[in-house]
Amino acid sequence: MATATLLQPPNGAAEGKDYYMVWHMVFEVDSKYALIKPIGRGAYGVVSSAVNKETHEKVAIKRIHNVFENSTDALRTLRELKLLRQIKHYNLISLKDIMVPTNRTSFKDIYLVYELMETDLHQIIKSPQPLTNDHCKVCVTRWYRAPELLLCCDHYGTSIDVWSVGCIFADRKPIFPGTECLSQLKLIIDVLGTQHESDLEFIDKPNAKKFLKTMPYTYGTCLSLLYPQADPLAIDLLQKMLVFDPTKRITVTEALQHPYLADLFDPRFTPPTQMWINLDVDENMGVLMIREMMWKEIDHYHPEAASPMLRACRSPCLGVGHEHMLLYS
Repeated sequence: MATATLLQPPNGAAEGKDYYMVWHMVFEVDSKYALIKPIGRGAYGVVSSAVNKETHEKVAIKRIHNVFENSTDALRTLRELKLLRQIKHYNLISLKDIMVPTNRTSFKDIYLVYELMETDLHQIIKSPQPLTNDHCKVCVTRWYRAPELLLCCDHYGTSIDVWSVGCIFADRKPIFPGTECLSQLKLIIDVLGTQHESDLEFIDKPNAKKFLKTMPYTYGTCLSLLYPQADPLAIDLLQKMLVFDPTKRITVTEALQHPYLADLFDPRFTPPTQMWINLDVDENMGVLMIREMMWKEIDHYHPEAASPMLRACRSPCLGVGHEHMLLYS
């Protein structure tokens, strides 16, 4: 079993930092954290379990490497930081800390400290053990993009998240493991079948609609054949979430009220709510602005780290646009 190995500090190492080798990658972390072992790897980073030596609390530390190498990925990371800071719910993972980088103006990596989840989802899903209803109540991320996003539709709503949850729900055997957008669409049609004209009305790009009509006709594949061991109620819920036309897809509230989730959802304790999240993100921001806004996020966890750069981030003269998100829970 892989473990995190404590390294000798390199020459010129920053005070208050320790260094660990995790899956051939060096982690530079605050000395109050002792890394234990790697627990996950994804497109945006490597995750290691750790313990806070001051509080004895177990946490998960994600290292995002070269966060500013791609401005699109940097914006996604910035949105993640803003969302997790503003959203607090016992069903959502909590971001506990963002470590202060040693170099304010040229740091490349960022380290996020999350609460450590009790269940290693990825190992459950990848293990040979039979998938039970209890296992289906947890999930791991992959290949979740809804048809309206793959087809570059200008207008979409919270139904994209319902599709994503459906893909998560089916992730014991990845249902749409596409390598890029076109292969992803082909896999979706292979499973759901060729769509009727009435199911394509939501597509606002003529070329996208034309492309779908050129695909070979297929009846699709029955989900119960793809997942023969699944509970019939789980199959029914999955079918309602993976509907090609977002206007006909089951809503979040309807999904929570589905019989399969009867023993999990109690509207008395988790009533539907909505709130606005102000992301203050402009899609056209450059790397310098993104870096400054990340420092502003760090400031929320480390007010003692405030600097002239951070104070400049708060200045209205920067002219940052406003992006808002309506969050449903």
